[in-house]
Amino acid sequence: MQYFTISAEIRIADGGRTIPIEQLFFGHDVGPGVIYQDANIKVTTIENTHFAFHKGAAAGKHKSYSYRFDTPGRVIVFTSDTGPFDGLVDLAKGADLLVSEANSIEQRMQDLIRSGQWQVMTAQEQARIKRQMAEGHLSMEDVGKIAARAAVKTVVLSHLTWKADDDYSTWADEVKKNFSGPVLIAKDLKEF
Repeated sequence: MQYFTISAEIRIADGGRTIPIEQLFFGHDVGPGVIYQDANIKVTTIENTHFAFHKGAAAGKHKSYSYRFDTPGRVIVFTSDTGPFDGLVDLAKGADLLVSEANSIEQRMQDLIRSGQWQVMTAQEQARIKRQMAEGHLSMEDVGKIAARAAVKTVVLSHLTWKADDDYSTWADEVKKNFSGPVLIAKDLKEF
């Protein structure tokens, strides 16, 4: 709200038709369970494991959620950032579309080494980032196994580890080693 307020106030002062931001957005915190329901949609969340292994002062402070949208036409599940866990399989059961983050530890490591970041990290920092990549995110193998166990119809890979060539077809192939349905790659402005 604070971020958008400055821009909105300037446009209102300039005589634009911008509505004060607090009249457009009504944020509220959510927790696990049904967080919204009306005649057309039911939204359910579960806390996932993106932050589950963190230690120190901030441990337990931050939460990450996976979402399920049940509509009359279809069911869509978003993993968000997470590691693999059985609750995600349960949440995605029978979904028409599983929109899943996809992470390549190998790709991320190559990028860190190429940029020089890896070489300036301490051994402890390197261990922490490897753990984050392995436990706080989903590999293509993880995505395929979750999709198969949940019997979803289609997988969309999203929130992808950056690749210079922007070709993720091999990633889809990796998912297909464990999942027999269609695997699509999310790109800006695509519709599924």
